[in-house]
Amino acid sequence: MLYEHPAVKEAAAVGVPDPYRGETVKAIIVLKEGMQASEEEIIAHCRKNLTAYKVPRIVEFRAELPKTNVGKILRRALREEASRPQ
Repeated sequence: MLYEHPAVKEAAAVGVPDPYRGETVKAIIVLKEGMQASEEEIIAHCRKNLTAYKVPRIVEFRAELPKTNVGKILRRALREEASRPQ
């Protein structure tokens, strides 16, 4: 669903620890060159098309996502990074 937004170049959704729910959805997004989107806009886009428990509660924008040598997104690395205390 994240890739269907016109400003999204790459995206990944991972589960991160949440004190209330146990786990919640976090979306990590790379925007297309010259495009802009807000956290609220991404969440609203997902809310129109997904069931409530699948809608990301947290949106993070990055310049690039970690990938393997083959080019697959390393979701495990994103999940570990997000679950570290800050």
